[in-house]
Amino acid sequence: MKPETMWLIIGFGGQALFSARFLIQWISSERAKKSVIPEAFWWCSIGGAMVLLSYAIYRQDPVFILGQSVGFIIYGRNLQLLHHERKRLAALQQDSGPES
Repeated sequence: MKPETMWLIIGFGGQALFSARFLIQWISSERAKKSVIPEAFWWCSIGGAMVLLSYAIYRQDPVFILGQSVGFIIYGRNLQLLHHERKRLAALQQDSGPES
């Protein structure tokens, strides 16, 4: 397989992964009957951005490189916020404990 063909496959794969996050978000929102952004959305964002960034670097496209690079900060921060929220809720549950 030619390197150019391989990189096209990688680029389309990254775009598919990146786009899958919207399907995940839509399904989660429909199930909850309200707007929901699940953790999987952010993981797909990071995975898709990582693959697309690799593709953009290979293509030497500075606009695409910048666009994909900035997203990592946003996606990582949202995962960090989710992690802190989980810890906070776990601490609240532990503090309240079973009623005697």
